[in-house]
Amino acid sequence: MKAFLILEDGTIFEGTSIGSTRETISEIVFNTSMTGYLEVLTDPSYAGQAVVMTYPLIGNYGICYADMESEKAWPDGFIVRELAEVPSNFRCEDTIQNFLVKYDIPGISGIDTRALTKRLRGKGVMNGMITTDESFNLDEILPRIRAYRTEGVVAKVTCSEKKVLPGDGYKVALMDFGAKKNIAGSLNRRGCEVTIYPAFTPAEEILAADPDGIMLSNGPGDPKECTSIIEEIRKLAASDVPIFAICLGHQLMALAQGGDTYKLKYGHRGGNHPVKDMMTGRVYISSQNHGYAVDEKSIPADAEPSFTNVNDGTNEGIRYLKKSIYTTQFHPEACPGPQDSDFLFDRFMKMMEEKKNA
Repeated sequence: MKAFLILEDGTIFEGTSIGSTRETISEIVFNTSMTGYLEVLTDPSYAGQAVVMTYPLIGNYGICYADMESEKAWPDGFIVRELAEVPSNFRCEDTIQNFLVKYDIPGISGIDTRALTKRLRGKGVMNGMITTDESFNLDEILPRIRAYRTEGVVAKVTCSEKKVLPGDGYKVALMDFGAKKNIAGSLNRRGCEVTIYPAFTPAEEILAADPDGIMLSNGPGDPKECTSIIEEIRKLAASDVPIFAICLGHQLMALAQGGDTYKLKYGHRGGNHPVKDMMTGRVYISSQNHGYAVDEKSIPADAEPSFTNVNDGTNEGIRYLKKSIYTTQFHPEACPGPQDSDFLFDRFMKMMEEKKNA
């Protein structure tokens, strides 16, 4: 079946329908990872977006459900150059085509993803429609495409109730703004008891549980939209509890402390982004998925940049000097991606230890 990707600038790509055949409008973004498409599909940070995979062959090792980063798939669409029809992997349980159908994700294959990515890099991220309707009227649908906004997505992806991962070590409160499973897993494997809280949980409830540390997770959307969450984070930051924040959590903490954020032209999404540690000068390859960044000029005087993006100089981390707060824009838990910066979880463990022994 034919399928079409129509961008808000009127560009049309024709390919083959994969997955669900429903029509969808969303923000079109690209990911440069060579592997890890299942983790990408199950990352809640992609809610409200359709993902273009720049690697030309997707699905060759199939689907292993144990590798899912959440309970379901989140993107509004999936766009690839070629979809492998016969996967080969001893862990393979399913095909990506069946997975897309199962989770009602529409997609398109057989288009020039290189040309599409170059257009998104040149003009910036655009809205787009995936449709199988061959009789579409461009003049009618372009206003609909251009009017689309990614809104309310944190409420869409957060957990509905509190849950606990048992452990006999430090007690960590994880704020779920769209948390990937491996964030909680990285803490749990270090012995932590992780209590996962819905995104809109009041700070008073979290602090009343007397956690040894607080983790602010990744998540989708514009951080400035999360006004009520920012107020609760401001209260958490005023406490003496060590805090580690990742991705959206990093941006929300900056806003809570008087900083500012802005939208990037086409974002950072993939498993090959170099970040430089400002203290040591060492460069790590990181996993990233974000369309917004903290304005480094807006960082308060009692904080300093801890990491910077080697490619474009954008901020990748902040250390708050008068508080036990450390934040990163990239994903130290990876999945998919390199585990170069996994040591940051150990740094968080040390922060909790020092506070406990103070």
